[in-house]
Amino acid sequence: MAGDLTQSDIQKIEMLISDRKKAHAYYERTSKVYNAFIDMENQAFSVGKLGKKYKEMIAIGISIHINCESCLEWHIHEAFNAGASKEEIIEAIGVGMEMGGGPATVSSRFAMKVIQYYTQESNA
Repeated sequence: MAGDLTQSDIQKIEMLISDRKKAHAYYERTSKVYNAFIDMENQAFSVGKLGKKYKEMIAIGISIHINCESCLEWHIHEAFNAGASKEEIIEAIGVGMEMGGGPATVSSRFAMKVIQYYTQESNA
């Protein structure tokens, strides 16, 4: 089935995670600019009038629009951790598709695989 999560998909997602962790550790030690970015990220995603779950949903929609696979992996994972359901995440993906038009549907294909990765689904 077209929605099946393949071993190649799993490897790609796990490589994104590994690369992000390595780069984070490296730049955390070596870059003041990176650390300033992390401080900004922490402020942006802190709980205010909008809870973290909703902020992650916004980030998912933007990630779809800009076609950032690494962003999708991170923000879908964080949305799940913040209590978002698969259905809520799919709605956020839908908003990103609407804002990005046809090209954003391509990003949604990768997002589907990330959802499957974190929910251990074999089919969408």
